[in-house]
Amino acid sequence: MSVSLTLVAHALTPGLSGLVLGGDTEPDAAGVDAARELEIEADAVFAGPEVAAVRTAEALGLRPVVEPALRDREYGDWSGRGLEELLAADPERVTAWLERPHTATPGGESENDVLTRVADWLGDLGDLPGERRTVLAVVHPAVVRAVVLYVLDAPAESLRHVDVRPLARVRLSLHEGSWSLGLG
Repeated sequence: MSVSLTLVAHALTPGLSGLVLGGDTEPDAAGVDAARELEIEADAVFAGPEVAAVRTAEALGLRPVVEPALRDREYGDWSGRGLEELLAADPERVTAWLERPHTATPGGESENDVLTRVADWLGDLGDLPGERRTVLAVVHPAVVRAVVLYVLDAPAESLRHVDVRPLARVRLSLHEGSWSLGLG
């Protein structure tokens, strides 16, 4: 069984541009228009449950299966709040969270929690029927980062070194139970 997986970061949202944690907002119109220009084909199409992920997949002309495991990181009590606002309110706690990705936000997930969630989903992809599958997943940039860290077996501390912009594409392949990152 061979799987070719393309991850696409969803279109820009007000939350992404404003450094707001979590939330579920519509993507901006320019981002949706830019997504319409991408040409991606797949046998199976998934999207995170965020409105922006689903709308971006639809802009690609695709009808995704919404997959809860592909959701953005859960930020708990900090969800919907801007990073600058949080830093002003509780600089020590926010700085500690930014410097130690193993730490969860109050009531939220740690980066390790997200890595485990996406690793489980990647494992399930190997069980898809057929000899060769081409899969597309439209997800929040945080999920793209988590998948890249998992595939490279990189520690969660590497998170800050992976910058994923809206509509960025990452290609991965699964051969004989092992995922690889494809560049080019």
